[in-house]
Amino acid sequence: MADNATLARRLLEAFNERNFDELAEATAPDGTITIVGSGDTFKGPDGSRAYNTMWADGFPDGKVTIDRLIESGNYVVVEFTGRGTHTGTLATSMGEIPATGRSMTLQLCHVMEFKDGKVQSQKAYFDTGSMMAQLGLTSGQTASQHQ
Repeated sequence: MADNATLARRLLEAFNERNFDELAEATAPDGTITIVGSGDTFKGPDGSRAYNTMWADGFPDGKVTIDRLIESGNYVVVEFTGRGTHTGTLATSMGEIPATGRSMTLQLCHVMEFKDGKVQSQKAYFDTGSMMAQLGLTSGQTASQHQ
């Protein structure tokens, strides 16, 4: 069995490959993915598929790049950058966001807990305000413009 850091890296590669079957199979039957800002929770393999296809549908050319990965026991923290063009509908719990045609770069962090080689829990952290501003859906500057 691969170590948890290797599993986490592979899951991000599988997203870039749009290998949603692999992502679903890597999720425990009672595993959860939670978007921390909204509290939206996706459960089990079907939830994994829904979470990942949500992003891929909204950003068909979207790719992620790992910036930092830290492993400690059953936990892996991955900071990564997502880049893509919003050319599809992004379905959210607050409603669908129709394609804007805008490019976006978003800093994300996943805190993943593994059990028996499967994702038991994954918490997804990202700045929704920056995302909405980059998509032209709010006024104001993104956090990255202040650096």
